[in-house]
Amino acid sequence: MSTGETINGQPVTQGQIAEWAAEAEAGYDVEALKRRGRGRPGRGAEPSQVVALRLTSEELAELDALAARAHKTRSEFIRDALAAYAAVTN
Repeated sequence: MSTGETINGQPVTQGQIAEWAAEAEAGYDVEALKRRGRGRPGRGAEPSQVVALRLTSEELAELDALAARAHKTRSEFIRDALAAYAAVTN
């Protein structure tokens, strides 16, 4: 039975919730959690930079629609579009 909640589009079941609760009640290995690292994995040898960009709601909707049609994330789509633009202008 589903709770109506989803994770990555997959329904969360009562069984999963019960397993998570049992795991939490048993306790976590804090040292193991600390070793996991922080943040998103890098994209290469050099640290990545975050660039803020202001878009209207219409621009953002169009961007998301284009990315979805290309089966890419918003960030992947923007990076690929910039690379394609750079390729034709150089």
